[in-house]
Amino acid sequence: MSSIVNAVVNLDLEGPVISRHVYGHFAEHLGRCIYGGFYVGEDSDIPNEGGIRLDVVEALRALDIPNLRWPGGCFADEYHWRDGIGPKADRPVMVNTHWGGVEENNHFGTHEFMALCELLGTEPYISGNVGSGTVQEMSEWVEYLTRDGDSPAVRERKANGREEPWKVKYWGLGNETWGCGGNMSAEQYALEARRYATYCRDYGDNKLYRIAAGASDFSYAWTETLMKQLSHLGCQRVERPLYQAVSVHYYTIAGTWDHKGSATDFTPEEYYTTLHKAARTDELLTGHANVMDLYDPKKEIGIVLDEWGTWWDVEPGTNPGFLYQQNTMRDALVASVSFDIFHRHADRLVMANIAQTVNVLQAMILTDPESGALVLTPTYHVFRMNKGHQDAASLQVHVVGDQPVKDVDGAELSTVSVSASRKDGRLLVSLSNLDADEAADMVVDLRGGSVTGLAAEILTAAAVNAHNSPEAPEAVAPRAHDGARIEDGKLFVHLPAHSFVTAAGDLA
Repeated sequence: MSSIVNAVVNLDLEGPVISRHVYGHFAEHLGRCIYGGFYVGEDSDIPNEGGIRLDVVEALRALDIPNLRWPGGCFADEYHWRDGIGPKADRPVMVNTHWGGVEENNHFGTHEFMALCELLGTEPYISGNVGSGTVQEMSEWVEYLTRDGDSPAVRERKANGREEPWKVKYWGLGNETWGCGGNMSAEQYALEARRYATYCRDYGDNKLYRIAAGASDFSYAWTETLMKQLSHLGCQRVERPLYQAVSVHYYTIAGTWDHKGSATDFTPEEYYTTLHKAARTDELLTGHANVMDLYDPKKEIGIVLDEWGTWWDVEPGTNPGFLYQQNTMRDALVASVSFDIFHRHADRLVMANIAQTVNVLQAMILTDPESGALVLTPTYHVFRMNKGHQDAASLQVHVVGDQPVKDVDGAELSTVSVSASRKDGRLLVSLSNLDADEAADMVVDLRGGSVTGLAAEILTAAAVNAHNSPEAPEAVAPRAHDGARIEDGKLFVHLPAHSFVTAAGDLA
């Protein structure tokens, strides 16, 4: 017997716009994300353009990815950008000390990254080196990329084949400076952020959006320290716009950092623990936003969740430093629940970047190094099914009465999650049933308008650990869902166990 969940959505009461940038991505020089993922080299038998793998580009273009964060991650704070420009034969080799100790030939550098962004039709988000770099180094990188006219950095860019400057809005002022990015205290980094932000300059009409390296998980004191650099407690305006956003990182694991759990072999208890930890993203964003509201009540400074997603023990037989993991229906539900939370925080959350795009952690795409096959993961399908929320006006979902819950380690997990938005005369409702065994039925009273032409898609599988592989690439794949209808001004949606459903229609 399925649970019945009732809710109300006022179609004519628009909330904050859901930034398309919360559907952002992350590509680090880590394992096979860049080399063997995005970049195969110009001599590869795999179809490519300038070494960039074209089937990966095609798959990601279908997601309308809004931005791509690069080169890290921890790698960013040991990366010196001039090592990755100029003739490839002249680029020095470096050691990737964070991720497997492999030798990095720097064949994928600034120009290759910008070419990738152009092929994807996405905005670059560059994470600068604060940990081992210098203010001058980052300042000249901004100048190299974005300045027109004449200067040493501009002449250097032109000599390397790029006459016109690029548009690069998003710049990270370091990464995880509390850990791999320098092991700094909050107070120490806050002073560094002020200095770096000062010398990352706007050139022409390229206006930088500077993102200060923020907290890990629930470290609200770190966020407060950064906010104190911008404003005084209770002020009604931001006095020192040194940076425009503060980041935070949050990963979902079932176990401990030493034993995170298997991506595919997990117990029912581990399944629910995972989804409970994903649901805590709401608590995380609420806590950081509450701190920021004290110093920035007008919400002029954004939150950037530029690393999120599941992190499991690596697949057996793979390099531990490459963070390669499978991706199951459980991961898809972590993504769908996370997006519902992101939509509810549209007033403060301006960007989020899943870790990572190809072959690393909760990836969109897995590429097989032997056959060259490309596999779309269950998480990929959630991104594709949800892309209509990008830059849409959020609609508040009011759940009426009781809703099904699970007890998880003494806390309650709501097993039905919903969000909704409207854009260009279309309604999109996203619904997740997290219960591994029981179905649910959602009844949404649609007020202040009507909906026609309803179409629905469902993503589910025979088991919560089902996943795609080169041998079974569609074990978890979306299909049309006939369990959704509009009747008497209400949306009825049947949600099988462990399923994700989107329902869309025209507003009248």
